[in-house]
Amino acid sequence: MSIPDHQLELLAPARDADIGIAAILHGADAVYIGGPSFGARANADNSAADIARLVRHAHRFNARIFVTINTILRDDELEGARKLAWQMFDAGVDALIIQDMGLLELDLPPIQLHASTQTDIRTPEKARFLQDVGLSQIVLARELNLDQIAAIRAQTDCTLEYFVHGALCVAYSGQCYISHAHTGRSANRGDCSQACRLPYQVVDSAGRFVAHDKHVLSMKDNNQSANLGALVDAGIRSFKIEGRYKDMAYVKNITAHYRKLLDELIEAREATGRPLSRSSSGRTTFAFTPDPNQNFNREFTDYFVNQRHIDVAALDTPKNPGVPLGYVTQVAAEWVELQTNDVQAVLHNGDGLCYFDLQQELVGLALNTAKPVGKPGAGKWRVVPKDPIAELKDLRVGTALNRNRDMSWVRSLERPSSDRRMGVWVALDETPDGLALTLTDEDGHQGHATAVLDKMPAKDPALAQAALREHLSKFGNSDFCLGASSEPITLRLSQPWFVPASLLNPLRREALARLEAARAAAYVRPPRAATVEPPVPYPEDTLSYLANVYNTAARDFYARHGARLIAAAYESHEEPGEVSLMITKHCVRFSLSLCPKQAKGVTGVQGTVKAEPLTLINGKEKLTLRFDCKPCEMHVVGRIRKSVLQTSQVNEAGTPLRFYRTRPVVT
Repeated sequence: MSIPDHQLELLAPARDADIGIAAILHGADAVYIGGPSFGARANADNSAADIARLVRHAHRFNARIFVTINTILRDDELEGARKLAWQMFDAGVDALIIQDMGLLELDLPPIQLHASTQTDIRTPEKARFLQDVGLSQIVLARELNLDQIAAIRAQTDCTLEYFVHGALCVAYSGQCYISHAHTGRSANRGDCSQACRLPYQVVDSAGRFVAHDKHVLSMKDNNQSANLGALVDAGIRSFKIEGRYKDMAYVKNITAHYRKLLDELIEAREATGRPLSRSSSGRTTFAFTPDPNQNFNREFTDYFVNQRHIDVAALDTPKNPGVPLGYVTQVAAEWVELQTNDVQAVLHNGDGLCYFDLQQELVGLALNTAKPVGKPGAGKWRVVPKDPIAELKDLRVGTALNRNRDMSWVRSLERPSSDRRMGVWVALDETPDGLALTLTDEDGHQGHATAVLDKMPAKDPALAQAALREHLSKFGNSDFCLGASSEPITLRLSQPWFVPASLLNPLRREALARLEAARAAAYVRPPRAATVEPPVPYPEDTLSYLANVYNTAARDFYARHGARLIAAAYESHEEPGEVSLMITKHCVRFSLSLCPKQAKGVTGVQGTVKAEPLTLINGKEKLTLRFDCKPCEMHVVGRIRKSVLQTSQVNEAGTPLRFYRTRPVVT
């Protein structure tokens, strides 16, 4: 395994190095971040120097840094990806997160490799294969339930990672091509146009409208707060937060939220005989109370972890509907009065409110000013919106209001909001010519320092002892604090001596510096996992475009592992006709209570059920929904636009780009 089975890893996202440092300070055991390129998130790249800065900070706490190289690659990009891998290794990175199996055919550094979510791991066979070819940590598909996770755990030894929070792709990750088909922007290359967040008309096979302007492919946000213990029992050890586009406040808040939950779980398991621990060092305290509702979200779902349920889609809006606040009591030409549901609620200048108009579209209401009116504590407020009242559609007396931005909360996270320290135990010993100070941290590392002291008995022994303990307990802005025990400071002196602060403070600083040096010297990056030889067979011998093979190195990889027919990735434009542009566990029929299985359950009808196709319409775009009821999956079917097919595939220098083309493997 990448981490011991008793350890839990909280894995946080970072858009940049500063956010990554904040994630560590708010309790992350590991951070994943994009490097200079190939990171599956356009416009979320970071320089090698910034990555190295983040690595240095993380390693102080034995936290790890993973860099994403998780796009599919053209042939002309392979050498650049190889060089980037070595560059990240030289920067001290602990692991690379990859999607393209062609990378395994290259001369990579001795660095851990982790499977990206785009590798679409849904079966024990796929998971075991990826472990056997050398991947140390694999992130499972978000659609899996607890039983399926446990089945994968039973067949693997590598670390299992699972998304516990954040935005949900409706498709199996790596199995969505709508963006490329419609715009030429490939989700598998980090440039998704998010067609799933659009509103659609839903029409049945008879041409009848089933739904009007509904966001039927837009999922609510993932939130597994209530399922962490069950996920641990199923075999998950790395708990991943989505959000490499997210801002500092999101990463601080959500990381702190799950840090507290995991720490509570670890503490609760102490008494059960099944002890758990965090995979990095130190304890974190917060200057705020974490609350996932305060960040942008589309409301929450735990998706399929506890089997299928109907309420997973954000049908009405892909925006943040906020939390209930109150209702409108009066509307004037320039202001609005409202009554809060909780009379203790406080509004602030700059808050964001919102409401649904009569067409169930979300309307924003940004506040310039907010003032209480009427009797103190009555919960009545007069607010002046930023936009003219006349432009706020359907705002009327009785309209329910939500708050989706609390400026007090926002400002609280703009300030330093956490403190992470490692416990230290202090021992002061007497030597023939003075004193010796030993600092021992919670991981067993030590820092030693000595000083010459002209020993003179203290005039007030009790006061001298108290002063010694006070000075020895001060660690300033370092990463350390006194250990959590009844006697973190041990004084082994023949008698209380007078020790001036001018001697004691430099002695403590020197010991602390040597402790920090000892920790840095002791850090060892996790080793690369060995591959099974001879090469294990891939679970399938025929690969369609869904395997995302975009270069000859990936083709050689799958051929070496037994594949006999290897199709090119969809981005190679060899599939001009109708194909599945998205495969998803989410079912529109089920969400709209139109599933034949639902009817079967109600009416008691026996026999095979079959769902007729539906059509999605957005402007001129039409997509067909086909339902594979045996595995309970939905396929969104369409074709690539002619304008995308006709796009000239050359690089900036005008050289034709090289793509892998479908051909059988010659044996």
